[in-house]
Amino acid sequence: MTKSQSTRVHATCVALRQGRAWRAVLLRGPSGAGKSDLALRLIETGWRLVADDQTELSRQGKQLIAAAPARIAGMIEARGLGIVKVGRDQLVKRAAVALLVDLAKPERIERLPEPASESVLGIDLPVVSLAPFEASASAKLRLALAQIANA
Repeated sequence: MTKSQSTRVHATCVALRQGRAWRAVLLRGPSGAGKSDLALRLIETGWRLVADDQTELSRQGKQLIAAAPARIAGMIEARGLGIVKVGRDQLVKRAAVALLVDLAKPERIERLPEPASESVLGIDLPVVSLAPFEASASAKLRLALAQIANA
């Protein structure tokens, strides 16, 4: 494939450094699902914001790269405060997507789900469902990302 493919998705993207690289997760769900809220809590524990609400995805070789659209780069919605700028030390401009996370209500989350995956721009990625407002959401997301790295 010589031509680059790209798309914009309704998702918040955060990344965590693993070794030398930033590994990103796409937090997906409808408005009000908790994407930005979970992202804010993750940022407080060392994750970095890539993009809030809208994420640009491009295929580069065997990787799916996430970045923020220029008009919203460095900003996140903090419900009750509005759109706020995050610090430079809380941002990463681009990162390879390693995991898709569908946000759902706790009663919709399976206790022991079968592994799932989805193809985005021809790249297969693992998918997990997560209840974003549970106290353990950040820890579960870190565990899911670590499992992928160790697979």
